[in-house]
Amino acid sequence: MKKLRIGVIGLGMGKAHIKGYLTHPAAEVSAISDKDEKRLDEVGQEFGIEKRYLSAEEMLEKEKLDVVSICTPNKFHNPLALEAFKHGCHVLCEKPMALNATEAGEMLEAAHKAQRRIMINFSYRFSEASQALRKQAGLIGDVYFGRTVWHRRRGMPGFGGWFGTKALSGGGPLIDLGVHRLDLALWLMGYPKPLWVLGATFNPIATAQAKAEGKTFDVEDLAAASIRFENGALLMVEASWASNQKKREHMETALFGTLGGLSQHNVDEGYDAEAEIYLEREGCLFDMKLHPPVPKVESSYYHFVESIVSGKPHMATGEEGLTVMQILDAIYESARTGAPVKIG
Repeated sequence: MKKLRIGVIGLGMGKAHIKGYLTHPAAEVSAISDKDEKRLDEVGQEFGIEKRYLSAEEMLEKEKLDVVSICTPNKFHNPLALEAFKHGCHVLCEKPMALNATEAGEMLEAAHKAQRRIMINFSYRFSEASQALRKQAGLIGDVYFGRTVWHRRRGMPGFGGWFGTKALSGGGPLIDLGVHRLDLALWLMGYPKPLWVLGATFNPIATAQAKAEGKTFDVEDLAAASIRFENGALLMVEASWASNQKKREHMETALFGTLGGLSQHNVDEGYDAEAEIYLEREGCLFDMKLHPPVPKVESSYYHFVESIVSGKPHMATGEEGLTVMQILDAIYESARTGAPVKIG
């Protein structure tokens, strides 16, 4: 079996990509790139990868790669994806797709022009709980309302680093955490067309902490928004790195439909998830809960490789990534202006 030659750029999140790719027999991680030489050598030694580059552009120029994973700060997603397409690579890009919808649109157009795939790593679709709900989503009928959240009591990644620097990240917890829950809700709803949003952002906790510690922080620490869709449905999205709540970490995506409702939520403030469906039948109320054993769900990395070698469509497409970016842009603009923002 001829293996796909894969390159990974950015070895923070990139380590998970390497591990995920290596579970597929048709994948070979041939080269890696990171600007941190120490981390580059450590990861290279850990996985036995000899081709190591401080420059991603040099890696793309010298290595004949089939697939590239982009796991860098958000600012670099667009230029690196465009460069990868020039060299004939398929691209798996970390979320969010880019800093904004304009950049995301450029990436999608470049992928089409190069006749290459672009997949966004919306990894929260790739769990047993999420996949099981997707298969049974028809039970709840037409979704007319939903709420999708990821709140942390305190949990600002790399405080003082690129996550809290708008020029590098594009935003705070909305674009970091909320993007996962937003995509999951949209996917379970069948990705309806968004019409407008009304959003707000806040930053009292993190800003005060940054000032006290002399660190950089110019994004929100909490965001919330209402999204209205063409089919009449309304979705609430909330995300925070710092909020005065009881739970250390709270994730839930709940959808309300004409025939029932569903929920995918984390367990014991951790990263394991439960799936439940709530129904009314013949005047009686029923609850359904997913129990093991559950069919194994392969990772997003495995899925991308399998889609390429089999010639089948992949999930988490560039088009869906662009829709998410349009919504995120509109939320931030609505928060800035204090008014609803139309999409499209």
